[in-house]
Amino acid sequence: MLTTPLPIPSQSLPTPSVCRRLTPALLCLATLVTLLLATGCGYQHKELFPDQYATVSVPIFGNRTFYRGVEFDLSEALIKEIELRTPYKAVPGSRAQTVLEGNITGISQRQLSRTRTGGLPEEIEVTITVDFVWKDLGTGTVIRERRGFESVGRYVPSLPVSEPFPVAQHQAVQRLATDIVSTMRADW
Repeated sequence: MLTTPLPIPSQSLPTPSVCRRLTPALLCLATLVTLLLATGCGYQHKELFPDQYATVSVPIFGNRTFYRGVEFDLSEALIKEIELRTPYKAVPGSRAQTVLEGNITGISQRQLSRTRTGGLPEEIEVTITVDFVWKDLGTGTVIRERRGFESVGRYVPSLPVSEPFPVAQHQAVQRLATDIVSTMRADW
């Protein structure tokens, strides 16, 4: 069966003069949309850190606790986090514009749960507390300072997991480094 196409009414097709008038308007609209998408309305996806500094020194933190070695882990984690997330370069103190220094003031453990049989600790939370200051070495101005800054890690010492204390210590140190570097961001 052969069908013949239906005739198209003349009103549905724009005339050439209408096309000529619409083309510049559509071109302008397309250009505007492209520019807005390309610029993202001024939004930038980067963290805001003070841009007047280029270098930071991170000496080994002091440690006022009986847990040894945590200060080395924290200083190393801070240097790595600064290099990863900020525009700053970690350098020795003699070449730095700023210094990030502090003290580990406390490390505590808290039992979160016990095993049903025997009542042995099943999950333990470790809290590391620090005081730190970020200073401009040229002027001596304190850029950021926090006291009693805390982070936690957890471990499961009971069977079958049998995690050692350093597992929680590592978690807490990594979170602490991330949180300290986050405080280095500029104010809005």
